[in-house]
Amino acid sequence: MTLLRVEDLRVRYDTRDGPLHSVNGVSFSIEDGVNYALSGESASGKSTTAKAILGLLPDHATVESGTVEFAGRDLRSLTPTERQDLLWEEVAFIPQTAIDALDPVMTVGAQIRQAIQTHREVSERNARRRARELFETVGLDEDRVDDYPHQFSGGMRQRVVIAMALALDPKLIIADEPTTGLDVIVQDKIIDNILQIQEETDSSLLLITHDLSVIAETCDEMSVLYGGTVLEQGRVDHLLLNPTNPYTMGLKNAFPAVDADGGDLISVPGTPPNLESEPTGCVFEPRCPFATDECATVAPDLEALPYRSQRVACHEADRAAVMRREAETAATWGGSAEGSRSTADGALLEVDGLQTHYERSESLLGRIPLGGVSPTVTGFTNSLTRWYEQRGEIVREVFDDSESTVRAVDGVSMSVGRGEILGVVGESGCGKSTLGQTLALLEEPTGGGFRFDGRPHEYYRDGNLQSFRQKLQIVFQNPYESLNPRLTVGQLVTEPLTIHGYRSGERDAAVRETLERVGMAPAERHLDKYPNELSGGQRQRVAIARALAVDPDFLICDEPASMLDVSLQAEVLNLLRTLANTEGIGVLYISHDLASLTQIADRLSIMYLGRFVETGPTEQVVADPQHPYTEALLAAVPETDPRGSRDRVALDGQPSDPEDLPTGCRFAPRCPKATDRCRESEPELDAWRRGDHGAACFHPAETSPSDDPGRVGEPVGTD
Repeated sequence: MTLLRVEDLRVRYDTRDGPLHSVNGVSFSIEDGVNYALSGESASGKSTTAKAILGLLPDHATVESGTVEFAGRDLRSLTPTERQDLLWEEVAFIPQTAIDALDPVMTVGAQIRQAIQTHREVSERNARRRARELFETVGLDEDRVDDYPHQFSGGMRQRVVIAMALALDPKLIIADEPTTGLDVIVQDKIIDNILQIQEETDSSLLLITHDLSVIAETCDEMSVLYGGTVLEQGRVDHLLLNPTNPYTMGLKNAFPAVDADGGDLISVPGTPPNLESEPTGCVFEPRCPFATDECATVAPDLEALPYRSQRVACHEADRAAVMRREAETAATWGGSAEGSRSTADGALLEVDGLQTHYERSESLLGRIPLGGVSPTVTGFTNSLTRWYEQRGEIVREVFDDSESTVRAVDGVSMSVGRGEILGVVGESGCGKSTLGQTLALLEEPTGGGFRFDGRPHEYYRDGNLQSFRQKLQIVFQNPYESLNPRLTVGQLVTEPLTIHGYRSGERDAAVRETLERVGMAPAERHLDKYPNELSGGQRQRVAIARALAVDPDFLICDEPASMLDVSLQAEVLNLLRTLANTEGIGVLYISHDLASLTQIADRLSIMYLGRFVETGPTEQVVADPQHPYTEALLAAVPETDPRGSRDRVALDGQPSDPEDLPTGCRFAPRCPKATDRCRESEPELDAWRRGDHGAACFHPAETSPSDDPGRVGEPVGTD
């Protein structure tokens, strides 16, 4: 039975600059029990298609034509009341950003109960019981059902939203980038949750994502969208193993693999179309390396391939086998044939025992029991607590009588040379972002310190911050928060140049050149736009351009590509690698995406609860991981091959609270190999060492054939 049918859907946005034809004739269908994916870059029309199905388009959007049917019902003809009855009851939605989907002044359990009781006549007691059942289903502690959203990590909030979507046992779940921005361990758990729940409830999934590896492991069929049209669709195994449209080939080859050879990542050149008018030829023709004259003037039809359940819109489909071979090399797409990694030329950044601890006070108001108090009162009390906590030591003495220490960064040592990229990897909450902010002097070190360009950090703190800021720049993870919404793109990139004294003529040229370096060409098209007029990927490119505009010697990149499409992600990574190789820029790249880092990083440092647990040359860490946590991170990286049979990671629990770290090894409570020794003594980073490769782990010592600490490759004996 056909569960969802979309036929010739067309959606237009009316903007101040004219109409944007976002969706231009999209058609697909989902059978009962099938998991379906819509994939493509930002602005390809996939999220707009999902919103049109749900009836959640903004006021300035118009569905020009098309059919949308769910279980035989015409969704476009539903009244608002009928649509409200349908949503959640039969069609549920999992948004990309969980924190935006949750009410901050309501407990998560109350929000789940509200969704249930809005649609069904259920007692408060039964609704509460159902909420606890859902928590258990998605792998959350049911005793935390009365906690507030801010008390959960990002991955846990995403699971709360999944629980809400499952509350009424819907037939179809529409998930818009449900794992984007999450670390691989959490992503692996969420994907596993969704698959297990579907098996139990026999529901279908419409997954909106640019992550082909997630599609490979979760979906049966897919459509690849570009410029608001479907370029290829069919079974996932057919499309990913034998792509026929060059765009699908480019997306697949741009996806990083842990075991790749370290050459240039493939990036589809150019930018998506602006869709101000409907294209006359193939919409991908301006970026396609295989385009012909016919492609520029005649739009190809979506036609079925013989002997395969696959449809493709491409005039050159009969040359697919030849194009696939050529598409596997970066040179075909305009990149260099071979990538390379630099040899570090002198230490630019030297870090020794760096600590960043926070003293967290518990206020008297924060300990008032709030059971049975309304969300409004709770929100007011939380606000009042924050007010008091900002009022200085006199008030603290009255209201605070206990303190705890959050050891966010707890003794980190490292060095980064000119022209070198050091990758720092770990789960959310491990301290890697705090490390980056401390090295950027946005946080004050509470112990240890660092030297930059030969000078101690105190020198820059003592009246020389402006010169430090010009030499060292930081790119933050979330461009929705790091860009001033009141400034245009041109003003945003000009601002750091003005601060550092560039002349007017120099500023204008530098702005245009930098924007085009990060893939926003031509620059004139973007200069007068505001952040809200850009896609998420475009916003991040502006953030990177701001950092590069003043020609820094060192970049701290805090998850700069986590929100980007795979092709653009490859472009950003290649750009950083090129800057390191050709201009000698040092880079500290913070990420949870281990696969991407293996492509560009010279060395890797694995971070867990404030400390490095393994560090060494990238090839050695990937090929021969010595710490169980590193092994878990590598095992959690999904594969783009739909035939793969990867064993999923099954780490117990969450990382320990950095306010109450366990005795001994910090990873021991979750480690499948932990022994009594691990629980009693904390290993140093050289507990095991082979040359430049070290690990804070006693486990190799337990299995080593020799106890000689001086032997190469053997553990260094210490307690």
